[in-house]
Amino acid sequence: MEILTVRTDKRDQFVNITAQVQEVVRQQGISSGICVVFVPHTTAGVTINENADSDVVRDIIYELDKGIPWQDGYRHGEGNSAAHIKASLMGSAVTVIIEEGRLQLGTWQGIYFAEFDGPRQRKAYVKVLK
Repeated sequence: MEILTVRTDKRDQFVNITAQVQEVVRQQGISSGICVVFVPHTTAGVTINENADSDVVRDIIYELDKGIPWQDGYRHGEGNSAAHIKASLMGSAVTVIIEEGRLQLGTWQGIYFAEFDGPRQRKAYVKVLK
């Protein structure tokens, strides 16, 4: 297992970690298998989505903020319930097939660390399996 460090500088932010995950796959030398990316945080997640047009991730954040506003009478004492809800919707893990040593993502797909309670320094665990 490899641990990626992800630094965010905004409360809500998507960070493209595709290149770092692909580098872990390359370093492991596995030509065929699967790669799991897991985020061990309750106010952050991971997702796969379009990486060609940065407006897509901006639109996702915009819509999440509309549907799950930061202040909405939540009862959680820490004051970050919106972040917990958004992270649950994103999910904490993605799995990608590896063939010929490459992540089998679609042409426009990228792997994104999804921050909802930043800025912070976070972790993403990457496990490559044969």
